[in-house]
Amino acid sequence: MIENPMIIPRESMKEVESCIVTSEGMGARIRQILAESHGGENDVAWEVEAAVDALEIFTSRWTIEILATLYIAGDRRFNELRHLLVGISSRTLSDKLRKSTGNGLIEREVNEGPPVRVTYRLTEHGKRAGRLLGSLVAYMKLRHESVISE
Repeated sequence: MIENPMIIPRESMKEVESCIVTSEGMGARIRQILAESHGGENDVAWEVEAAVDALEIFTSRWTIEILATLYIAGDRRFNELRHLLVGISSRTLSDKLRKSTGNGLIEREVNEGPPVRVTYRLTEHGKRAGRLLGSLVAYMKLRHESVISE
């Protein structure tokens, strides 16, 4: 639990919980559509492999922190990111940015100088992934009591 949880009005808490339930329903419906397209059955092995592929990028140490920072704080230059990500080395940040750029979540914009300025931002794919993860993040905030009702 976070030391000082965010306290929100009871009505806001109900709305957050409702959005999470709606998101769960959408996930269930998507699985149902995929099953119907596969003869009415879920292909467990395919689903597990697809889930691992989809979430693999987010389980790498520092990657989720970088993506969350860009999602929350917006476009940032390298040193700004390094200062926001307490404990990350320059080499690790460089490696993770390169990998996230390669998989299409982050774009690197170079503004010719002098001095040359490089800005990192989420691509539309990265922003959409962030929005889709929003329900899971909200659920975990409630589960860990980082957000509580007044």
